[in-house]
Amino acid sequence: MEKDPEHGATKVGVVTRYDLWDLVEPEDPSAAFPAGCSYHCSASDGSNNIFVHAGCPETGRLSDLWAFSLDSRAWAELPAAPLPACGGASIAFFDCKLYCMNGFNGTTEQGGSLDVYDCDACPCSVLTLVAVKAKGWGYLVTMFGERDPSSLGHAGAGKMLADVWAFDVQELKWAKIEPVGDAPPPRGWFDADMVREDGGKHAIIVHGGLAEDNSRLGDVWKLQIS
Repeated sequence: MEKDPEHGATKVGVVTRYDLWDLVEPEDPSAAFPAGCSYHCSASDGSNNIFVHAGCPETGRLSDLWAFSLDSRAWAELPAAPLPACGGASIAFFDCKLYCMNGFNGTTEQGGSLDVYDCDACPCSVLTLVAVKAKGWGYLVTMFGERDPSSLGHAGAGKMLADVWAFDVQELKWAKIEPVGDAPPPRGWFDADMVREDGGKHAIIVHGGLAEDNSRLGDVWKLQIS
């Protein structure tokens, strides 16, 4: 929807263009590239590399990790994450490290560990993630998600979570965040990302998802990090 500056009314059915899409093809079309899949996750280092991790191909699940360089237009396969392979994981980039957690391995929901990939050192170690800064410190924030999958699989909703947790990457400690005021209802299969507000503060935008009653959500929420 778009506001009509002349009449103050809202136009319905128009499309607002924010930017243009470009197709970025690999420099070498014969080189290896990630398998086509769904329920994968991705992150960017904010400059040149786009990381793609795990997901569900035609059969089974993946634990692989790939990086696409915008400068060289080339894919590079990186060390895979620790097993089990899964779909629906969360990944975030912060301070030259990739952090990954959660997902579904086909039988049970995954949790309780945080996989860390050091982009400089390469080996992977074990310790919907969003990297933010609060008071000069780095945090990884995870929220909501499906805690108990539905017997209907992708055709139905399971039991959803509504909590928010932050991981201090310096102290290596988890802390539960208790939001002030109204909060979004439980959901899974949603999207979220970090935005930088005026003054340099970070906030997290949450959009849509699947409710426990299997209805599709179209709401948008902002969680301010202080």
